[in-house]
Amino acid sequence: MKQHILTILFFTCAFLQAQVPELEDYNPLWTSQSKNSSESMPVGGGDIGMNVWVEDGIVYAYFSRSGTFDEHNTFLKLGRLKLELEPNPFDGSEGFQQELVLNDGYISIQQNTTEVKFWVDVFNPVIHLDIDSNEKIEARIFYENWRYKNREVKGRANNANSYKWAPQGNIITYADSIRFEEKGVLFYHHNRDSTVFDVAVKQQKMESVKDQMMNPLKNLTFGGLMHGKNFEPAGTSEGTYQDTDFKGFVLESKDASKKHQVLIQLYTSQSDNIENWKQNLFSSISAYKDQSKTAAKKSQKWWNNFWDRSFIYTQKNNSEEKDSVYQIGRNYQLFRYMLGCNAYGEYPTKFNGGLFTYDPVFVDSTQNFTPDFRNWGGGTMTAQNQRLVYFPMLKSGDFDMMPAQFKFYQRMLKNAELRSEVYWDHDGASFTEQIENYGLPNPSEYSWDRPEDYDPGMQYNAWLEHQWDTVLEFDKMMLDQYYYAGKNVEEYLPFIMSSLRFFDEHYQYLAGKRGRKKLDAEGDLVLYPGSAAETYKMAYNANSTIAGLQVITEKMLDLPDDYLSADQRTYLQEFQERIPPLNFREIENQKVLAPAKSWERINNTEVPQLYPVYPWGIYGIGKPELEIARNTWKLDPDAQKFRSHVGWKQDNIFAARLGLTDDAAKYTKLKMANSGRRFPAFWGPGFDWVPDHNWGGSGMIGLQEMLLQTAGDKILLFPAWPKDWNVHFKLHAPGNTVVEAKLEGGQMKLLKVVPAEREKNIQNMLFKSNQKLE
Repeated sequence: MKQHILTILFFTCAFLQAQVPELEDYNPLWTSQSKNSSESMPVGGGDIGMNVWVEDGIVYAYFSRSGTFDEHNTFLKLGRLKLELEPNPFDGSEGFQQELVLNDGYISIQQNTTEVKFWVDVFNPVIHLDIDSNEKIEARIFYENWRYKNREVKGRANNANSYKWAPQGNIITYADSIRFEEKGVLFYHHNRDSTVFDVAVKQQKMESVKDQMMNPLKNLTFGGLMHGKNFEPAGTSEGTYQDTDFKGFVLESKDASKKHQVLIQLYTSQSDNIENWKQNLFSSISAYKDQSKTAAKKSQKWWNNFWDRSFIYTQKNNSEEKDSVYQIGRNYQLFRYMLGCNAYGEYPTKFNGGLFTYDPVFVDSTQNFTPDFRNWGGGTMTAQNQRLVYFPMLKSGDFDMMPAQFKFYQRMLKNAELRSEVYWDHDGASFTEQIENYGLPNPSEYSWDRPEDYDPGMQYNAWLEHQWDTVLEFDKMMLDQYYYAGKNVEEYLPFIMSSLRFFDEHYQYLAGKRGRKKLDAEGDLVLYPGSAAETYKMAYNANSTIAGLQVITEKMLDLPDDYLSADQRTYLQEFQERIPPLNFREIENQKVLAPAKSWERINNTEVPQLYPVYPWGIYGIGKPELEIARNTWKLDPDAQKFRSHVGWKQDNIFAARLGLTDDAAKYTKLKMANSGRRFPAFWGPGFDWVPDHNWGGSGMIGLQEMLLQTAGDKILLFPAWPKDWNVHFKLHAPGNTVVEAKLEGGQMKLLKVVPAEREKNIQNMLFKSNQKLE
């Protein structure tokens, strides 16, 4: 009998070890307080993000909102909240717990029968702080702000704004307006009339069309009101946190109570009249009173649905350790949560920290700047990095989160078309790399020290010159909404047509400047000078550009007839004939993809010779001439030399797309390993900043590609997945298709395809034949 019981226990334990985690297993749970803001935990919703931590018995929270750019395009935080309770339940370490409850989207901090909960209304810009205790306690809430005075920005601190290393005169971060009002703390930043937009327009010789240009910075006003039902003003305080002095505005509970609630209600608009801005803020506060009763349930339901529509849970077979395989699934979920916190922002989630940056001294001890600092600018978008934040949303089915990125480009379309008109007198939208949120190149990347006769439409920059093609990847995302989910993409077609027309007209224009003929002997465009990413410069017919033009034109022509007029379809067909073919070369007697037909120098470490694999999908599993792409991975000396998992590196994605399981597993484990910081998905700085969102995004993409790919109508299951990795996933595929599968102990435990008729298209790559479910 005893032996029988032991046998049952053995098999029970073995079964439990093989179990794939579920979402709640991935909840970060801390049982000790934090040392400082670098050990903070993210929480958010809608378009608001917070960093929450408990330090020396006091609760802190930085809070940010999408689109809060000052005169110099610094992405300003909205402030810091500090909570003190009396008697203090967080005085001491015994029984402390801080947990991010992923499924419901909130943070819970508990100790000594008191709970402090932070959550954000997904549908309204409102932060909620709920305090619940078994005994009556008093609460003091501090709104703390380091911009209570003007601050001169010096030296490397300007890397947070659009001036970077070349500030023009003294750069001042102007003081916010902060005061007690309506029994709360009113705070806001109001941009002055003159901003970096005006400086860039003059620098870049666009003044003749300035009155036609979109200016997102003029009179931009953002802020809000912190208030609570039983709170009243209780004076001010002063102090220093880390390297930055601040002023605090204190609200104090009128009476001790078992429950307290504090709201921070935010509002952003371009308003030249502060009184109107205030009136709109207070009107939204008044209107929210009726909604607040159901807000928690609605937001919780949104997060529940968010997790139900897509997930990836991983665990190595027969392992119960939180090892590297466990970590890739958990950190995938944690990073996707961070992306979900800006689901409905007016501006996209920034690659260089998103909404969750913290005091920069904890990233680099030499950068003792204010909490507003992040490297590589605030309103500046590095498209090569930014694309990696949004591409994974296709397979995760987060289509409602993608318009924030698309709107960023759509708003700039007119300004980009004016660039082509002013500089070269041709049509098409000219989008550069390192682009500002008003559609012009970053002023410092454009360069102040330029030859007088240099083309004013060009960036005088060794890394960025002639790099136009990153916009094509956002064209692809726009179109893929249709191919994945049947979304109506009609509103994006003028943008896509204009971005394609730029290449057609600009390179014929350049050829005409060099000689009589605008096309080569085969009737193709001469894409020179160009750039293969930032790496191969002064390139002739870069493969990254050619692949993008081929795929976008084909996707446009594959749209239903009613999307395009007859003239548009004819133009695209004719343009398609002018796109040059891809370039190849031989290495060790093997045919490989070349970066370009020729190039003059190498500036960076991207691998654009593999861009026809990803993102463009011309080569891959189940597609013709796969060996050419695999040979490129194996033999190209630059591809080998540049190989890494850090930051925006895409080697994990390339390996997965090529079906190289061992390499895909290696680089995905490295990419998605714990960050080395208390919150496991705060990666970086890599090449950028912390938390590095293009690090997380590229990690998500690679993991998705290991599990699910498509080739024509075929759905490739486990195309680069190790058989001894347990996984339960739910991902989206083209054709309005959702695939859910579970692999445990090398056996298929679940396969569900919606719609059911698409199951016939499943090709299980992990087994020689499609295995029946166990």
